[in-house]
Amino acid sequence: MSQNKLKFLLFFLIFTLIFSLSSYGQEKFSNPVIRGGYPDPSICKVGDTFYLVNSSFEYFPGLPIHKSKDLINWELIGYGLHRKSQVDSTVNLIDVQSNGGIHAPTIRYKDGVYYIITTNVYYDEEQKKADMVNFIITAENPAGPWSDPIHILGAPGIDPDLFFDDDGKVWYVGNQMPENPNFNGEGEIWLQELDINEFKLVGEKHLLWRGACGGVWAEGPHMYKKDGRYYLLIAEGGTSFNHAVMVALSDNIEGPYISNPRNPIITSRHLSYDNWVNSTGHGDIIQLDDGRNYMVLLGIRNQIERGSNMGRETFLAPVTWEREPFEWKETKHLWPVVSPKTGRIELSNDIVFNNSIQNIETSFKDNFESDKLNLKWNFRRYPIENIFHLNKKDKRLNLICHPNQIKERGRAALLGFKQTESSFEYLTQMHFEPNTNGSEAGISFFQKDDNYINFTLIKDDGKHYLQAYVVKNGELISTKKEHLEQFKGQIKFKVIADKEAYKLYFSTKGTHFNLFATLDGSSLKSNGYTGAHLGLYATSNGKKTKDSASFDYVNYLIKKK
Repeated sequence: MSQNKLKFLLFFLIFTLIFSLSSYGQEKFSNPVIRGGYPDPSICKVGDTFYLVNSSFEYFPGLPIHKSKDLINWELIGYGLHRKSQVDSTVNLIDVQSNGGIHAPTIRYKDGVYYIITTNVYYDEEQKKADMVNFIITAENPAGPWSDPIHILGAPGIDPDLFFDDDGKVWYVGNQMPENPNFNGEGEIWLQELDINEFKLVGEKHLLWRGACGGVWAEGPHMYKKDGRYYLLIAEGGTSFNHAVMVALSDNIEGPYISNPRNPIITSRHLSYDNWVNSTGHGDIIQLDDGRNYMVLLGIRNQIERGSNMGRETFLAPVTWEREPFEWKETKHLWPVVSPKTGRIELSNDIVFNNSIQNIETSFKDNFESDKLNLKWNFRRYPIENIFHLNKKDKRLNLICHPNQIKERGRAALLGFKQTESSFEYLTQMHFEPNTNGSEAGISFFQKDDNYINFTLIKDDGKHYLQAYVVKNGELISTKKEHLEQFKGQIKFKVIADKEAYKLYFSTKGTHFNLFATLDGSSLKSNGYTGAHLGLYATSNGKKTKDSASFDYVNYLIKKK
């Protein structure tokens, strides 16, 4: 064989090998599949596409919706609550409290229409009472637009589910506190027929189940039908370390329901508090075209003090159905088994579709070149009108210095995107020439009204000061403030985070950065509910002013392991 032929053959073999490997994809995927604060996942499938919605609590836009073709790569396509008319009335995201707002949605599809059913929780400070409004929104396109909320009257509790039975009936499945509770947090699951045209409850209300461990925060129900039997899936045990998924079945949708004797079917409550993920629960099951089943559920990565600043995220686990093996039982029930090989949520799992390659790149960059904000930006509550605008000429985001502060139960000049990893680099360049003493602008990393880290420039006594401060549970636990003599109206902020260690840098000229402070980022750790956001902030600290700040870009870079 000639040398040229040998070279050609070698090239052909290498090319074939590379092509075969690339066409095959990868063998494993990693959890979580949606990173950042995306809890309480619910999923549906239309054609070859999966759609998933999460809780959003007090943040706006609300009800983030992702789509995927393979269950492991998810694209944010829109929000169920995306305009003021949806959130300024019965559903209130204007002055809602921290950890209030939108809880535990369910997304379903029927006859060309997408449905999201969920709860808004609003606490009235004057009356010292929480108002829970269960409502439905609809759309023909999951990316939107979605309808205004339709309040379902006579529906107590939270976490509603929508079930379309094969006989044409539609059922509302919810949770509530029992009439005579035995303890605080006791819950029970109830069901009632829903007129899907009028969105009104009709007929008799049925109490179904108090869960497998006595109704300890029995919530998040989902109803399924398999082989003619009804399966009721619920969350139980609370949203912390004892979180779990339970299941019961019945021959009749109205009950009675039989609890799976092997409950819970997935949990981390029996594992060490130091397990890589904890608080796993609140699941929803989806069936693939080939008959396989998977569950989406929430969990918290153990990265900072048995938690993380990302809070509760979306995980994926395989589900099989297994029949009881007991010969002595007259009826051998069929039950779902989650993660059948290990019984727990694994960091690495077998790939769902052979031709898939998971992309876990969660870095984010925005140069503000569009006339619309990127979908990843969120506000705490519905934003103040005209508080920001995108300057297409200068390609900047302009943010008004509003009198409101982040620490208030109200709307501030504050926006951010979800933190997705514990180690990252965050960079922005700001233009700021304030005229009013007290005007302040810069970056803010925030988890709630009373948990945040600010790194800002403030005008005080006619001078410019650089300051950094940490607020945890409403208490100022760390602060540093220095006069910035060389400030000429432009500054770069950079933060390099390695888990809880946040190193804050600044630059007023060129590319040279100076270390300003090292702060404790664990103040942003979520103990349930919402994860941290990384963003931009401007305030006049209670004063009237025309001052504003403008930002050239934000660059959020994930540090490779």
